[in-house]
Amino acid sequence: MPPDEIELAAAFSPAERDRWREMVKGVLRRSGAAAEDTPLDAIEDLLARESYDGVPIAALYTRDDAPPGRPGLAPYVREVRPDGEGIAGWDVRQLHAHPDPAATREAILADLENGATSVWLRLGDGGLPVAGLGEALRGVLLDLAPVALEAGTQTAEAAGAFLALVAERGNAADASGTLGADPLGLAARTGTPGSLDGAAALAVRCVREFPKLRAVVADGTPYHDAGGSDAEELGAAVAAGVAYLRALTGAGLSVDEAFGQIEFRLAVNADQFASIAKLRAARRLWARVAEVSAAADGTSARIHAVTSSAMMTRRDPWVNMLRTTLAAFAAGTGGADAVTVQPFDARLGLPDGFARRIARNTQTLLLEESSLARVVDPAGGSWYAESLTEGLAGAAWDWFTEIERAGGLAAALESGLVADRIAATWARRRKDIARRRAPLTGVSEFPNLAETLPERVPAPRAPGGGLPVVTYAQDFEALRDRSDAHAEATGARPRVFLATLGPIAVHTARASFAANLFQAGGIETVGGPPEEFAASGTTVACLCSSDTVYEEQATEAARALRQAGAIKVWLAGKGSYEGVDAGVHAGCDAIEVLETALRDLGVNE
Repeated sequence: MPPDEIELAAAFSPAERDRWREMVKGVLRRSGAAAEDTPLDAIEDLLARESYDGVPIAALYTRDDAPPGRPGLAPYVREVRPDGEGIAGWDVRQLHAHPDPAATREAILADLENGATSVWLRLGDGGLPVAGLGEALRGVLLDLAPVALEAGTQTAEAAGAFLALVAERGNAADASGTLGADPLGLAARTGTPGSLDGAAALAVRCVREFPKLRAVVADGTPYHDAGGSDAEELGAAVAAGVAYLRALTGAGLSVDEAFGQIEFRLAVNADQFASIAKLRAARRLWARVAEVSAAADGTSARIHAVTSSAMMTRRDPWVNMLRTTLAAFAAGTGGADAVTVQPFDARLGLPDGFARRIARNTQTLLLEESSLARVVDPAGGSWYAESLTEGLAGAAWDWFTEIERAGGLAAALESGLVADRIAATWARRRKDIARRRAPLTGVSEFPNLAETLPERVPAPRAPGGGLPVVTYAQDFEALRDRSDAHAEATGARPRVFLATLGPIAVHTARASFAANLFQAGGIETVGGPPEEFAASGTTVACLCSSDTVYEEQATEAARALRQAGAIKVWLAGKGSYEGVDAGVHAGCDAIEVLETALRDLGVNE
């Protein structure tokens, strides 16, 4: 008979922290990061880092970082569902923004017939005309498929049209979804706030006439899309939620009714652990707001997770499938109630049917084949995820209370407090991207200069005027655009010659590094010994070899390159040698290097 409890580690000796430190120290010594006299107590500090929110991320987590609470119980960090109860997965919500109602209707029906369970419609400026709402939803069973609206300045008109459609079809009691009223999110995106009173009026109407509909969205994605950190997105979203609670209760709703009218929208990206922690922290934060508001037990945040727009790339867009898969996994693991996976071609224009199908099937695979939704709180017990959740919740609460002290989110947006804080974070992140500490596969690392991008119908331009909209790849992609324009005008891409010194085994690593770096800016590379430079068709060279070979040959090689017509000589690695202008190495500012190289090669901005 098998034992009642299976001790999986019974056959192994107990792990000792100091033994782990000794083994890690040996590795760090070989890399030069630690010395023989480095104390064991300092080893973990050498590997520790901080998130953009100042949350410490340790090298090792243990049982001391134990999970708080149980599933289904406050503060709902471990999901809203009690143990094993009601496991049914999440709502697969597809976004539609095509301005043609007929095309939108066709896409919606295809989605609902093939795995999607709800519809997200972007209306007005940047999407489907409000007048086309009825046609777009023709054939959609509103009592079965929830509909989420996002209409910006036309929220009132879109909500009115949708509610009239629901009433006309006799679905008032069963229609679900959200009307998308988000006046503070509108202010963040456009600089022009919407009406809190209008949002409250819609919420009152939903409570009285449409009991399964929510009226209000507290959207954190404008702050994420501006380059903000996870805690900045969470803090701003909670601040928006609190402002909406005040407006809704001021309009006559009870505290519990007001809580029931709010849905959160948060971004998830390819940093899966951070995204998991973000959703878990969001429930913890909102549970605290519910506690101090004297809301009923069981009040928890309803979260719509959307794969990040900022992480998506125009270059090598197929890699976006991998990014969104990681993000969708994080959303499901973090306990999102609804998940939207953006199609891989979202940065290129309106997605085609294939891209929407891949987005749907990403979620279907996680739900059906991976059985992700069959486990309550899959991240529970991960000491790293638990610790990160707690640290992120604390940082987000600090930011939320700072916004409240400034007079609330509307005042913080108007004064520039939010914009300044997020701009500082974006500057740090942008620097890390430029130095390739935060690599972007297919863009800053391993670019494909021979790629042919798929063509898409341009998407309607969303209104701006508020917080900036950034993408992590924007600086590298701008350089690639310059290279493309140069190639179209001249018939050839800019080129750098990799002057290799010594045997192939000696120079290959640095030649590969240099090629990868220059190609990230759209610059072709050709290689060979220095004497082949004159025939390379370029005026810029980069020496590639080992430090030992550089000591013997770099100066003479640089002199030979100059004599052959080189106007700039780079060196792959560190070190100063006569005739060498600058070096390219791990951690260097790749954007600065590439901008300099393009200027030297006559590629105009």
